[in-house]
Amino acid sequence: MVKLNKPNFPIKLKKIFQFYLEGFKNMRVGKTLWGIIAIKFFLFFFIMKILFFPNFLKENFDNDTQRANHILNELTTNLTKESK
Repeated sequence: MVKLNKPNFPIKLKKIFQFYLEGFKNMRVGKTLWGIIAIKFFLFFFIMKILFFPNFLKENFDNDTQRANHILNELTTNLTKESK
């Protein structure tokens, strides 16, 4: 087990951060690839969510109580159907 001295830990963490920061500054192709990865994540998580996962509960129910009751009913009816 590695023991981290409290005074040395922030210094080591800073050196590790500087190591990666310096490496990222010197990249040429890597920056472009990281940019492409960032764009893909944006498209996947934000745009795809809006297009393919509409907020069913907000559209079909007016308040939180109705939404909670619907979820409770769906979970309990599906659970009882599977156990039979």
